[in-house]
Amino acid sequence: MTKLFSEQIYCMPKRKKQNKLKEKTLEKSKDNNSTEKTKDLRKDDLSEQIKQAAAGLIYISETDAEILLFIGKQAENISKDLLLSQTGNAADALVAEASFTEFFARLTEIQDWFGDEEKETVKKFVFLKELLEKNLRDLRVFKIGKIQLDIYVVGLDAENNFLGIQTKAVET
Repeated sequence: MTKLFSEQIYCMPKRKKQNKLKEKTLEKSKDNNSTEKTKDLRKDDLSEQIKQAAAGLIYISETDAEILLFIGKQAENISKDLLLSQTGNAADALVAEASFTEFFARLTEIQDWFGDEEKETVKKFVFLKELLEKNLRDLRVFKIGKIQLDIYVVGLDAENNFLGIQTKAVET
């Protein structure tokens, strides 16, 4: 047993060394991948900004749903048909279009009865709205479905990619 025990002690540092070598190899691989993706840096940076701005925000309807980043593919323009295609919905799905300004109106307006937490949430929605307005063009809001809705607030970025936010709602 003494021999087995000593071999285990002897082997353990080797495993740690091997794990460190694997970690270094993975780090180098990540570095190479990041240099290859420099042309997507601007899109990724904007995507990350939108993701951070939406973090923790909830869209309140008859249900409460997170607001999440939406990343689509390149397109010449924004249309309901392209959005349905990019989101995997049926081409004949029910789609209603809403105004970008109207979508954010109730989310960005401070009411008399708001406490500090609600006021802070409004500030976050204002920041998200302004971020989208400054960085995306042809902003549109699409509601897909009838009672249980998938909501997409999308525009085109500088490289003509669909980009924006998505959430869910229940409207009866």
